Amino acid sequence: MDVAVRDLAEDDRAAWEPLWAVYLEHYGEDLPAPVTDATWARVTGADPRMHGIGAFAGGRLVGVAHYVLGPSTWDVADDCYLEDLVVAPDVRGRGVGRALIDELRRRGLAGGWRRVHWLTEESNATARRLYDAVGTLTPYVRYEIDLAGDGSGSARTG
Repeated sequence: MDVAVRDLAEDDRAAWEPLWAVYLEHYGEDLPAPVTDATWARVTGADPRMHGIGAFAGGRLVGVAHYVLGPSTWDVADDCYLEDLVVAPDVRGRGVGRALIDELRRRGLAGGWRRVHWLTEESNATARRLYDAVGTLTPYVRYEIDLAGDGSGSARTG
C-alpha cells in the first residue's frame, strides 16, 4: 500500500474523529467531547510538546499517531513518547502502522531525539507483531496513580 505520512492539519479533523473513536473503543474509553476537542487542538499545534501525524492512502486518512516530546533526565536529547497509534480496520496489516513508526524514527534521527518509546497491552497481539518487528521489548513494568480519580493509587488502564 502506498502511504504518505504528514503532520495532521486543521482540515483533517472530520477524517481523524472516526479513527480516534475506533482507538477509544478498543480501550473501552468514552471520553467527553471537551477532551477530544483538547486532544485535537494539542496534536494540531496548540501545545508545542504534543504532535499528530497521519498516514494517507489514496487521499484517505488511514492511520494516526499522536506523540509527545519531552526532556529526559538521562540525556540532553528529547524523548519521544508514542502515546496513541491507530490504523483503520480495513487496512490493518498493510504497512500503515509501520509507516507511522518509520516517520517517527526519521523525525527522531533528524531531530536528535534520544529514543521513541511506547506502551501497549500485553494481550494486544496484532499490534505487538508490528512492535516486535520495529522495536525492542523492554523488561519494565508500568505503575500509575490515577490522580483524576480518588487518588488512592488504584490503577486505570488505557
